[in-house]
Amino acid sequence: MEIEFWFDFASTYSYPAAMRIESLAARENIDVVWRPFLLGAIFNGQGMNDSPFNIYPAKGEYMWKDLSRVCGDLQLPFTRPDVFPRNGLLAARVTRRFCDFPWVSKFVRSVYSANFERNEDIASPEIIESCLASIGVDTTSIMKEAVSHESKAMLREQTDEAGRRGIFGAPSFYVGSELFWGNDRLERAIQWAADAKA
Repeated sequence: MEIEFWFDFASTYSYPAAMRIESLAARENIDVVWRPFLLGAIFNGQGMNDSPFNIYPAKGEYMWKDLSRVCGDLQLPFTRPDVFPRNGLLAARVTRRFCDFPWVSKFVRSVYSANFERNEDIASPEIIESCLASIGVDTTSIMKEAVSHESKAMLREQTDEAGRRGIFGAPSFYVGSELFWGNDRLERAIQWAADAKA
């Protein structure tokens, strides 16, 4: 059995979900399928040209306070980024291209740590290279492949798929045809997968 994890590297609540999904899924012998997509494209399709957390300031201020509480409860380091949302395009291309490689989960967590723990600019190729280097993989070949036409097309298609499947926010989780949305639904999604497997 598997759980699809749909996420955007700029998404605030995707941060705690990404940091814990693999360990939670492993307890139930459930595989995680890493599905990066571009949430901005989904928002554009909904008529928004920015994050709703920026469009609605009161909602945004609540989100930052809530995310701080969530991270505190999970004992996750958290620093509010100076820029929000940051551009996670390059990181998403790396992840999409290499989603089946055993190191991809470490890379995903490394990028989220860069953005929401160390307040680093994840749009910078140098930061993405440092995230790759920190997990001990061949940075040069991966970075070259990530900007290939094939990798760009793969991410575009996956973002289109997110729209076709009714994903409207991140993090989202699919178990078969069942959609769960939000970090607070992660445990329920995993339980759904465990029950389906039983």
